[in-house]
Amino acid sequence: MPVIRDPAVAGLFYPQIKSTLSSEVDDLLLRAPTNRFTGLLRGLICPHAGYMYSGLTAAAGYKLLKDTAYEAIVIVGPSHREYFDSISVYPGDAYKTPLGDVSVHEGIRSALVAFDKKIALSDAGHHAEHSVEVQLPFLQRVFKTLSFVPIVMGDQRREYCELLARALDQACHGHNVLLVASSDLSHYHPQSVAVRLDRSVIDEVEQYDPARLMSKLEEEQVEACGGGPMVAVMHAARKLGAGQSKVLSYCNSGDVTGEKDAVVGYLSAAFIQEQ
Repeated sequence: MPVIRDPAVAGLFYPQIKSTLSSEVDDLLLRAPTNRFTGLLRGLICPHAGYMYSGLTAAAGYKLLKDTAYEAIVIVGPSHREYFDSISVYPGDAYKTPLGDVSVHEGIRSALVAFDKKIALSDAGHHAEHSVEVQLPFLQRVFKTLSFVPIVMGDQRREYCELLARALDQACHGHNVLLVASSDLSHYHPQSVAVRLDRSVIDEVEQYDPARLMSKLEEEQVEACGGGPMVAVMHAARKLGAGQSKVLSYCNSGDVTGEKDAVVGYLSAAFIQEQ
């Protein structure tokens, strides 16, 4: 019998009813800002908050996928609820959302876990974690068919970010794969402070400098709950051919709610292989 992960945050972060979810995602994709570029999209940074807060920013990234096709999508998220000293790749057959099941790409998953013992075939960090799950409805509405690899980083230290980047390079070599880093930015600062902190992250994304971003994270100059996934995907996308970075959208929760005393920042960005 297939092992399928049930949704953990349907009805909380996004609608639980299939028709409502489809309509909301389609509306976000329609209203999201349109960004144009030439080349091949190799990676994205997308936020992972409730759709009412970060959905439009996430949609700015997923809107770029119209009329594209990929063999697999690799989603790298942080572990919000538990710590474990490894990088966890889901061992089951699929993730379920109200829009249906999304199957795991066995070939790329196997190559990743064979790369190093710190990349483990494990459900650690997957059951209650939202950072990977909330990306899927966007992908399900963009693509008719979809296969993916769900990865959760239990530890986001530099060593693990660089290890995962090397593993992704090797596992995805020769495959047409899109990498997605799931991350929000600063958390619960006054809006003026949040914008300053987030601008410092955006600077390194714009400059396509994952090493400098990692240093800022280590020195606690900036905040990003998925900073490790961002760094790993930036490195890996470059190894797979991306040489250009483009910031697509930025906002914070205060822009949505009007409550600016304690906000959360959201970013979407693309990593592009020039043709």
